[in-house]
Amino acid sequence: MSVLKEFSSDNKFLRIVWCDNANIIRSKSLRLHSKANSIFYVGISKAQQAVPVIYDGVVPDSLLGPVGEVYLKADNSTITQLPYAPGHLRAMGDMYFNDEPWQYCTRGYLRRMVDHAGEYGLNIKASFENEFYLLKNSDNLESVDSTPFASTLSMDVNHEVIMDMVDSVEAQGMVVEQYYPEAGPGQQEITIGYDDVLRAADNQIMFRETVNAVALKHGIKASFLPKIFPDSSGSGCHLHMSLWKNGENITHDPSGKWKLSKEASYFIAGVLHHLPSLMAITTPISNSYKRIKPHSWSGKYKCWGLDNREASIRVVSEPDGSIKHFELKTLDAAANPYLALGAVIRAGIDGLDNKFKLPYPVQSDPGDIGDGERDDLGIEELPSCPVDALENLENNITIMNSLGKGLSAAYLAVKREEWRILKDLNMDEEVSCLIDRY
Repeated sequence: MSVLKEFSSDNKFLRIVWCDNANIIRSKSLRLHSKANSIFYVGISKAQQAVPVIYDGVVPDSLLGPVGEVYLKADNSTITQLPYAPGHLRAMGDMYFNDEPWQYCTRGYLRRMVDHAGEYGLNIKASFENEFYLLKNSDNLESVDSTPFASTLSMDVNHEVIMDMVDSVEAQGMVVEQYYPEAGPGQQEITIGYDDVLRAADNQIMFRETVNAVALKHGIKASFLPKIFPDSSGSGCHLHMSLWKNGENITHDPSGKWKLSKEASYFIAGVLHHLPSLMAITTPISNSYKRIKPHSWSGKYKCWGLDNREASIRVVSEPDGSIKHFELKTLDAAANPYLALGAVIRAGIDGLDNKFKLPYPVQSDPGDIGDGERDDLGIEELPSCPVDALENLENNITIMNSLGKGLSAAYLAVKREEWRILKDLNMDEEVSCLIDRY
């Protein structure tokens, strides 16, 4: 039986999508001449995993080149009608080489980390909380409005496009939980409900695609670039996570220290321990670090807190005082969601393995604490540029081994090439180069 039977006969193409090491969403499309097929795949060059965000070419030292073919196989469980592109379906793709999962596949990396967590009986659920700007579609960067945070006027100005985005997102099986205008002029936030981590990463790809496509339909432009305007809020993509076992959320323990379960405490401590290395993946480009500043709710310091929005990890209290999830703030939409989630999971599992002790929570703005007192409290300033984070990552045996020799080499090569080119650009030049990439 055809897996396409439930979809409209008007569909002409199946887009098979992948997300590369530069976090560019790419696709090749199959013409649907017949509905008798059940396996869908396209060939792509191995070199596709060695292409940076700024040009279409192979970077040096990636261990990849123009010779060699891999096959991008559609995950049929993800086939979705595209409400904003009549005649097109979309499926997430997994990379195969010689009929085996290819080591350079970022989606495959997350699958491996999901399996690794499963060895501990853990099922991890997650969601990405995206901020993005709506811009007038012109040569000059100009926001669609100049309203403040949570302005109902912004809701009215952007009502038509936001409702189209929400309808299109929900038509693809995602759950919209909240919407509000963010602090920047024309900046918006639409919150998607949590899911198993592989689905959560797929949702992030689908969400970015949908927001960008619907904005274009309305004659405007959307961008998830972390920092567009120097004097306005940056756009984060906060990662919310919870730990589950046997179908129950085990993040909370009313008798535990800070009401966290031992598993959650160790897991969060692991993420915190590895955060200076994780940032090479979660905040991967030079523009990311223009967002991460003190007093900006972006996680400038290596610390955690209970309901502290300035801490890099925020443990979130529910109205009844329970804890259902925690939030990593040092992440933006320039990050490949499969790599980011996979690396965070591996860091958390390392915390479980080694029973890392969670330090005392920071219950004030760490940016207001003097340098000497921060040192006494063990609050470190996180990397301030990609090259520092990449050096931390390269020296991090735990995360590097989880990525594997091939994927880690390609990723480091791509990100170092991006840094080499972007570091000498002024902000206007950098934004002009990147505004349409995300």
